[in-house]
Amino acid sequence: MDYPLSLSFKIVALAPQILLNDANDQPICYVKQKMFKLKEAVQVFTDSTKTTEICGIAADRILDFSACYRFTDTTGNEFGSVRRKGMRSIFKAHYEIEDDGVVQADIREENAWAKVMDGIFGEIPILGMFSGYLFHPKFLVSRNDGTPLLRVEKQPAFFEGKFKIEKLAEMDPTEEMRCFMAVIMMTLLERRRG
Repeated sequence: MDYPLSLSFKIVALAPQILLNDANDQPICYVKQKMFKLKEAVQVFTDSTKTTEICGIAADRILDFSACYRFTDTTGNEFGSVRRKGMRSIFKAHYEIEDDGVVQADIREENAWAKVMDGIFGEIPILGMFSGYLFHPKFLVSRNDGTPLLRVEKQPAFFEGKFKIEKLAEMDPTEEMRCFMAVIMMTLLERRRG
């Protein structure tokens, strides 16, 4: 897989859809969130034709700050999960990536002021449309031992969310897939910002 990856989605869409491409603009996966579900439910496909499903992501409860989003392959086997750290995430986004209930890595926002300023500026009529050009949150995915794995950075865009994902360390395929799914779910949850 050629890095950096690009992740994009439309901000104004009924059913959120995410496209993840590699550096050569080749699709890695296409994500579609199911509408009108009490529990979050997301399907991940190989591309936008939606012919081959890679995995699914489902919440363990209805609307909660600390919900756990489990990743399951096409046979129904769980290969990880991501959990938003409730009240800690109000000022600075923080998620834990787990495997069999054991925290393997986490996602942390690098600059909390970007989130605060984006929230304030985004509420100003008309000017709020430009917040996507001014404030760019960055997130760092790190192992428990502190090894940085991925950096996710918001890119300037109008009416669209664009992120660049850089690889910072080697990962085995399962760990890499778990991190991608965690970043995708984090992006869906944080999509209204920046």
